[in-house]
Amino acid sequence: MNIDLKGKKAIVTGSTAGIGRATAEGLARAGASVVISGRGSARVDEAVRQIRQAFPGSEIAGVAADLATVEGVEAFIAQVPDADILVNNVGTAHIRDYNSVEDIAKIPDEDWLGLFQLNVMSGVRMTRHYLPRMVKKGWGRVVFVSSESAVNIPKEMLDYGMTKTAQLAVSRGLAEAVAGTGVTVNAILPGPTRSEILGDFMAKQAAANGITQEEAEQGFLTALRPTTLIQRFATTDEVANIIIYTCSEQASATTGAALRVDGGVVRFVA
Repeated sequence: MNIDLKGKKAIVTGSTAGIGRATAEGLARAGASVVISGRGSARVDEAVRQIRQAFPGSEIAGVAADLATVEGVEAFIAQVPDADILVNNVGTAHIRDYNSVEDIAKIPDEDWLGLFQLNVMSGVRMTRHYLPRMVKKGWGRVVFVSSESAVNIPKEMLDYGMTKTAQLAVSRGLAEAVAGTGVTVNAILPGPTRSEILGDFMAKQAAANGITQEEAEQGFLTALRPTTLIQRFATTDEVANIIIYTCSEQASATTGAALRVDGGVVRFVA
């Protein structure tokens, strides 16, 4: 399969590292012009420099903005008013050692609301601007990077799971709203991935316990994701591959879907 995205402009939010960075690189490899997004200008500028170096001749731009805020989204849109592809990837999680209802009850409002603003409302606000423009052109791709935690709710990250489930509702509803227009909206559900957030957490756990990162990851899987079929963390490129396909012309019949790249963690979803 030859994915050719020449002539398409793609926005990838949260793309200075991790899954977002791998997605931005994959879209550039496929010929798209890509807009890198991050909160700080230093990281955005460095990511743009590195991707330009890796893909000479590619059109790569960057915008630094806090997409968890209305003002940040407005500032981004002012610099990039139009796009053919929008990958709503930006997000974070609070990884805690919570095992009881007493622990969960301690999660403060600001954690719930902060995650909702970044993980959910950033995508809502960005899509609210770009989706109608895609419909007018008769072609577009919107992708929400959700998580297997959307359907396999983790008690240690309940607030995170809530936001990922919300993304599924938003993506499905939007897909139905643009039915028959040539625009698709989908959600991607990665499982445990060696991305910046979880990868760094595992590296710290490994250092604290005097073990390798691979051993720390195996301990995580055994304790919290024992149903994994690949029995390892996925790479960011493995997740990015399905995102890039979903953004392609070849994926024109795929919309309103929750596409799993979870390593088989989720046994069954009705």
